[in-house]
Formats: sequence, structure tokens, C-alpha cells
Amino acid sequence: MIAFAAALLLLTQTGPAGSSVVITFETGASTGSVMVALYNSEAAYEGGPAVARMAVPASGEVVARFENLPAGDYAVKAFHDVNGNGEMDQNPFGMPTEPYAFSNNAVGNMGPARWARARFPVSGETAQTIVIR
Repeated sequence: MIAFAAALLLLTQTGPAGSSVVITFETGASTGSVMVALYNSEAAYEGGPAVARMAVPASGEVVARFENLPAGDYAVKAFHDVNGNGEMDQNPFGMPTEPYAFSNNAVGNMGPARWARARFPVSGETAQTIVIR
């Protein structure tokens, strides 16, 4: 009985797959790619695996679309890979040298924006515009 109740609770929290997230990025550049990672939990966002990753060419309109997601909370980390090496370049002190952003245009304090600031609910189609700085 307890297992059934736990399974029912899990189903009501996540819902069926079928939601989507559409992210439009404002980059101000036309070279390289925008590297996007989508997370579905605080633990994953803080250092675990992403639910999905995508590289979107930075020429023209830069849009990342993630389909068939279960409803729930998600957050995005993104950076503009200006030189196309597939990595977030950093200076000798570990500070990013390429533009980056988080969902909700959240800003971090001495590091990435926290999950609480970057997370957003997804149910059906959810859209955001993120400015990469």
C-alpha cells in the first residue's frame, strides 16, 4: 500500500511527458554556438547530469526547443561558445571569459545563479527569453 501511494504521488508531481520548453537567446553576436543545458532538479543543477543538452548556432535567431518533457520544475544554464571549442573558456582565476546566462535571467553571486532563482515551472509549452551577457 505504501509503495502504491508513493508511486501515485510521483505521478501527480511529474505528470505525463508532453510539455515543452522554448528558449530564445539574445546574444548580440553571430559566431560560434550557444551551448544549452536543461536540468530538472536542484541536485542535477548543482553538479549532476542535465536532462538534455543542445548546441544552437549563434547566427540569426537563436532558439533551443526541448520536447516531450514531464511537467515539473526546470532550470537552464547556457553560454555562448564564441570560439567554437565546445567549452566554457575561463581566465586563470576560473572566471568565465565567454558570455553566459541562466533561466529567468537569474544572476549569481560569486558563481552560478542558484536553483531557487533559475528554476521555472513547466506544464504545456513554456517559453523564455534569456539575455546572454
